[in-house]
Amino acid sequence: MQIFLSAILFIVTITGISTQCTAEQTILIEDFEDGLKPQWRSRTIHGKTQYHIIKTENNHVLKAESTASASALIYQYQYNLKEYPVLTWRWKVTNVIKKGNVMTKGGGDCAARIYVIFLSWFLLLTRSINYVWTNKLIKGKYFPSPFHSKSIIVAVESGSENTGKWVTEQRNVYEDFKKVFREEPPLVGGIAIMTDTDNTGESVTAYYDDIRIGKP
Repeated sequence: MQIFLSAILFIVTITGISTQCTAEQTILIEDFEDGLKPQWRSRTIHGKTQYHIIKTENNHVLKAESTASASALIYQYQYNLKEYPVLTWRWKVTNVIKKGNVMTKGGGDCAARIYVIFLSWFLLLTRSINYVWTNKLIKGKYFPSPFHSKSIIVAVESGSENTGKWVTEQRNVYEDFKKVFREEPPLVGGIAIMTDTDNTGESVTAYYDDIRIGKP
């Protein structure tokens, strides 16, 4: 997983795509209605989580199926977090990872994750915030990843109460960054999606949709 995180950070740091200045209140990152946008890149570290777009209830969503695998989709996009601090998305999971414990390397799997990755000239100093659907952490708890100390994990969903249901999330990433890193954020370099089960060897299916950034 350490190599995997480093690969994600390297891709975003080297090849991020700049946004144009805009007065729009929100910017759609992805709704999967027209397939994957060209900014998406796939990266695999152990096995391959299967990502594919499906149609459900007159809507297209991204389906992620993972069995003892870890791979991600990375959306390369640079923007100023102070201008667009709010991140919203929808997700759904079939189950949580029973043996998962993201506070340890041995149990570091999550049914669903959304990363916000920040630009840096130095790979080892690249920071990220990792919003996760975990199995048992208290919602709102945050801590450094055991694989990369500058990747902060934030539990936004926990447990099985909402499994099988679409849940809409909204985070003020600017405020989260200031809280966990105690300084102003650099430019965002990308947003990543990951469903992983490589450490526990379990299986899970997750769905993602309607990823947007916006003003408060």
